[in-house]
Amino acid sequence: MNARRTTAPGTIDRPLTHDPKNQAPMTPSLADLIARTSDAPASHQNRNLEMQLMPEALARAQMQQRLAEAEQERRSIRLLTARRLQRRAERASMRARRALAMAVMQ
Repeated sequence: MNARRTTAPGTIDRPLTHDPKNQAPMTPSLADLIARTSDAPASHQNRNLEMQLMPEALARAQMQQRLAEAEQERRSIRLLTARRLQRRAERASMRARRALAMAVMQ
């Protein structure tokens, strides 16, 4: 008496059947989404949809992380450039002071 329940939609890791012709379509219909959100139990009601959207969410998170890293690198490059220009300006200022001091001394 090991009969399967036919009322449960199955999940990705435990489908109702392994026959591709009898499996539910990967994209849920609008009626399925409405039925799931109305009175369906909270547990596992959106599991198939969430599993399908996981790669998209992962790609979005990776893209945001890469954008943040690129912005951080741009800020560090601007900081290094500003420091380099500041040192150059300080050296030019010292040369000008020395030249003025030499001109005054003579």
